[in-house]
Amino acid sequence: MNFRFKARSPRQRRRRAIAILATIALLLFTWTCLPARPYRPVQPIPPGIVDMHCHVAGIGAGSGCFVSPRLRNNWRFNIYLRSFGVSRKELEEKGDALVGDRISQSLAQSRYVSKAVLLALDGVVGADGQLDTNRTEVYVPDEFVAEMATRHTNLLFGASVNPYRTDAIERLEWAKAHGAVLVKWIPPIMHINPDDPRLVPFYKKMVELNLPLLSHTGKEGSFSHAEEEYGDPDKLRLPLSLGVKVIAAHIASCARYHGERGPDRLARLMREYPTNLYTDISALTQVNRHGSLKEALTKPEFSGRLVYGTDFPLINTPLVSPWYSLHLTLRQKIAISRTKNPWDRDVLMKHDLGVQTETFERSRKMFGE
Repeated sequence: MNFRFKARSPRQRRRRAIAILATIALLLFTWTCLPARPYRPVQPIPPGIVDMHCHVAGIGAGSGCFVSPRLRNNWRFNIYLRSFGVSRKELEEKGDALVGDRISQSLAQSRYVSKAVLLALDGVVGADGQLDTNRTEVYVPDEFVAEMATRHTNLLFGASVNPYRTDAIERLEWAKAHGAVLVKWIPPIMHINPDDPRLVPFYKKMVELNLPLLSHTGKEGSFSHAEEEYGDPDKLRLPLSLGVKVIAAHIASCARYHGERGPDRLARLMREYPTNLYTDISALTQVNRHGSLKEALTKPEFSGRLVYGTDFPLINTPLVSPWYSLHLTLRQKIAISRTKNPWDRDVLMKHDLGVQTETFERSRKMFGE
């Protein structure tokens, strides 16, 4: 049996293409006009919000910062520069301090966010206890960030000390003496195993100095390589058992460990450590973390344990947009999109999705008062 298919004329193909595009446009319009369904009832936005998760970086222009050739040649690098509001030429001419200046200026123009914890980022440490620049992708020294916090009253110093350094304890003491409000780790790229018994003296010093640990958990996708197993929230048991106040960044989203979802492992830890374990909501509106903010706001174990953060500068990239959400009205999407200040956009979007007043306030109570 022979079948003959009649070839479509160019006119028919155009009509078909137009019909498909019209259907897609109708679906998109219907999608954007759906009624708002916030994850939790909307509450007022409090004054004086503190962003406790704000990154800074530099290219090494008078700062001691370091970016590996591997990352400089990665497609992400120029996106990061644009999201900080700087160009490579500007940094070469004016120095890396320009990044901190621009962050401070943008914060000063925000209606809702008054301060941000600027985060240093230590590198990989070798067997000799020294910084290994061959395995480090990004290095942002404590001294550089402490100086930025000294120059700008709306920036707070978030230190970063790799505990495998020979002088880790001394660096921790230096950071505290220079105003550090927390210690930041990204274990998958710093090659830190938070569960390593050798870190006990470091953790005890953190408790003595009253320095919380902000540690990345979940999938790490911002760098060209990561040791993902170190992002397992279960590896935070050791510092938690020693009394360290721990903030597990990003609710351990978008990752599985030993066949179990990261947020579920973190939720179990929340039940076991009810007084010194928190998690932040930074990065949870990114399109690659779809559903994560809803889980943070509705999972019972996270109630009363959420801290406000942005993961700046990623809120300044196409990863974050109100147009990705089915839970915002068309009016809300337009209003958020028209908001120029990145911190205000982030606050409005999270507020309209149901982030509670207490979450916006908790970061200020922890770090800003």
